[in-house]
Amino acid sequence: MANTKSARKAVRQSERRRLRNRIILSSTRTYVKKARAAIESGDAAAAQDALRRAVVALDKAAEKGTIHKNNAARRKSRLMRQFNSLGRAQ
Repeated sequence: MANTKSARKAVRQSERRRLRNRIILSSTRTYVKKARAAIESGDAAAAQDALRRAVVALDKAAEKGTIHKNNAARRKSRLMRQFNSLGRAQ
């Protein structure tokens, strides 16, 4: 257990951040999963809408510091590559 007053405060702060980050990360993963599923289904309109939502979620997570900005960029790039290959597959 934390001994000093500042250490106890740091524990409280880190717990709040952990809970906030968990919510953001979980919803981001859900949006990315939905985008991948829409891309695999082959429906371009649904895939585009799901992709847009996933990109926004990734940008917000990076902006809030939950994930690193390069991590968000890498994930967006991979999703875009999958989406762009959808057009060539048809």
